[in-house]
Amino acid sequence: MKSLFITLFVVLFISCNDDDSAPKDFRAANEQEIVDYIANNGLDATRSNTGLYYIIDEEGEGAEITASSDVSVRYKGYYTNGTILDQNTDNGISINLQQVIPGWTEGLQYFREGGSGMLLIPSHLAYGSNNYNGVPGGSVLIFDIEVIDWDVENKEEILDYASSNNLNATESDTGLFYVIDEPGTGAQPLESSNVTVAYKGYFTDDTVFDESDADGISFNLNGVIPGWTEGIQYFKEGGSGILLVPSSLAYGRFGSQSIPGGAVLIFDVNLKSVN
Repeated sequence: MKSLFITLFVVLFISCNDDDSAPKDFRAANEQEIVDYIANNGLDATRSNTGLYYIIDEEGEGAEITASSDVSVRYKGYYTNGTILDQNTDNGISINLQQVIPGWTEGLQYFREGGSGMLLIPSHLAYGSNNYNGVPGGSVLIFDIEVIDWDVENKEEILDYASSNNLNATESDTGLFYVIDEPGTGAQPLESSNVTVAYKGYFTDDTVFDESDADGISFNLNGVIPGWTEGIQYFKEGGSGILLVPSSLAYGRFGSQSIPGGAVLIFDVNLKSVN
């Protein structure tokens, strides 16, 4: 079962249940089940007006989260008996909070990016009273969650990479890191310039995801990722170096094709010409 809850749930209570029986009211039973779980596990949880229980281990120091936010989350979901429902504890998942179960839409707003804790979700804020795609009707769901702050994690990843590879990188105000091996002596590009650049792009594990030939490729600087629009302007014609690009200046939390969400990208670049 993979990322089961990443669905719009307005249909849960109308037409997507596994049976057509009248909905049962599990609220009282769910409340007792959650209260017992909290007591048995020595947890200090807060109850909201909706019946959601939550525990804040770390509130987080990143961006605030609203009901319409895009967020990236590492999580483990399980039942009160400990059986795992679903989990993604590596790169996590990136979602919009309007597209998940109500318990997530509400619960994640108690955190900021970088925060972590637990959500204990009664069935009326999860999958409802009937069976749904393998989840028994009336189930209480528990999620250990970590809201990813990509700005912080990407910067740490870049600094670790630079240190491990003896790079003397400069950080700009946007969070881009760059290394100038050769500044170049020709024309210096502007944000709107058409340029020709030879490059190799790879991840911090040195896996290459894209590479030009020695002649490079031509493009307008205002039509590429922000890390390139900014970074290539630090060179003149004939210049070469390295761009270490955080995901906020590349493909963001959702990624693109072969680029995972939240990925740091590194480019060896050689500015062949400003056209």
